[in-house]
Amino acid sequence: MRGVVTAYRRLLCNGPLTRLLVGEFISGIGDWLYLVALLIIIYERTADPIVLGIVGAARVLPYVVFSIPAGIIADRYDRRLVLLSTDLGRGVLMLVLAWLVFTDGPIEVIVAVTILATCLSSFFGPAIGAYLPSLVNDERDLGPANSAFASLDNIAFVIGPASAAIIQGIAGNLAFAFLLNALSFALVAAILWGLPPSSARRRDRQPSESAEAHGVRTDSDHDPDAPSGAPTFDWRKARVPLAGLLTFDLVESFVFGGLGILTVVIGYDLIGGGEAATGALNAAVGVGGLVGALVSGILVLRRRLGPPLILGAAFMALGVVILGFSGSLGIAFVAMAAASLGSLLASVVGETLFQRIVPDEARGRVLGVLETGNVLAYALGAFLLPAAVGSFSLGPVLTACAIALVVSSLVAITVLGPWAVQAPQPDVLRALLSALPSFVGLPPARLETAERRSVLVPMQAGDVIIRQGDPADRFYVIGEGEVEVTQLAADGRAPRVLRRMGVGEGLGEIGLLAASPRTATVTAISDGTLVALDGESFLELVSGAGVTFPLLELHRGGATHTG
Repeated sequence: MRGVVTAYRRLLCNGPLTRLLVGEFISGIGDWLYLVALLIIIYERTADPIVLGIVGAARVLPYVVFSIPAGIIADRYDRRLVLLSTDLGRGVLMLVLAWLVFTDGPIEVIVAVTILATCLSSFFGPAIGAYLPSLVNDERDLGPANSAFASLDNIAFVIGPASAAIIQGIAGNLAFAFLLNALSFALVAAILWGLPPSSARRRDRQPSESAEAHGVRTDSDHDPDAPSGAPTFDWRKARVPLAGLLTFDLVESFVFGGLGILTVVIGYDLIGGGEAATGALNAAVGVGGLVGALVSGILVLRRRLGPPLILGAAFMALGVVILGFSGSLGIAFVAMAAASLGSLLASVVGETLFQRIVPDEARGRVLGVLETGNVLAYALGAFLLPAAVGSFSLGPVLTACAIALVVSSLVAITVLGPWAVQAPQPDVLRALLSALPSFVGLPPARLETAERRSVLVPMQAGDVIIRQGDPADRFYVIGEGEVEVTQLAADGRAPRVLRRMGVGEGLGEIGLLAASPRTATVTAISDGTLVALDGESFLELVSGAGVTFPLLELHRGGATHTG
């Protein structure tokens, strides 16, 4: 629990990120307030549910048309300015809608302005999804940031509609709802104006030491326009894990799109509770989503994100199956909340994985494609699942959906492999250098200097870390994984295994201290990470300090171990 508190305290200390989250929370309240007010006004003016359906479909279409172009724009221009421009545009359109409602303007014009506002809204998802990671101080803050964003969005989902009802009761005119939404956009615009531009993303920063293991190349020859040392992305390595994540995401959107319509069927036909039951099931979506956001805030702190993704899929699948056979409102409410919890948990984990896998320069385009696919899958589920229920009944259809969720999540985890494991934290691993028993008693300033100079080196099973006979150039501490030390006999016979070494053990000091070639071969027997210190820095660290290495003493006695 202490780690959770520390993670979110660190998040709150990030001023720009905190201001963005607060601003988007207020904007989220305004958005839900506006949406409910819009539906009420349209229904009051037309008294026709078909018109409501047409407006709902028309509000989805811009996301299909504009999400991919929005992603391209988010990658090409400053994402902060993209968000700022679209928020100001939507704020102006809210003022227009307020005026139209005050003056009893034509319903056709109100719908047209609403669709125009939705066109601008389609730029939000790719831009915010690509901009938010640029504000975190460390990769480990990505999960908590996404969880906090989802939590605040679910709270806004509760506050916004309730505010619409209050405004209707007190003011008697829902035009005030549009004015309040315009004010929320003005507030977000003011916050965005004071945030750092996404173009300040440090293109010249050194790539992560584990980048090569995750498909990032640092050879600028592959991209003549890239600055020297800037990481480029190998899509050939990432396309399979991205396809796995996308498949699960599409299945989840398809199922939840159908559930949004089937709540009416469940409320009226299965439970027999009519409008009240349908309203309760929709409330369960909000409750489950909020709990899911809070749970995800803890689980995304884990290094391995595969289990939380499977857990989210399992909760959603279990809730969906129970919904198909529930006979009471209480059971259906819990089942819907469980499905919503699982969906939110899986969404937060999936978004965090997408943000980690896709490099900054391509993140907007990938999120644009993802949003387009999600919207289409959601719409397809809303159309096909009710039709399937009419042919095969509710229980079997939802059971098939649950099976699809579980299978697609297992496929995603299988193809993700090491991508679902968060990179080891550099500060924690580098601290292993100072924790070596041989370095106890060294001046803290000298140890801190050595930590700063050290680098993290990823290793994969089978990699040769040190080769017998090579010049000694580095000292290593094992941060993760295991290695095997072998030595060729003088008569040239097969190498014999001397020992295995694990986390926290140092290797390579003998050749450096004795100024001799490597006396043994060290091979990785599992994937992991090494903390490496160049020979000059190592000798500077230990010179004149009376440092002793047990293995060096063994070497002097004729039992060489680590080269």
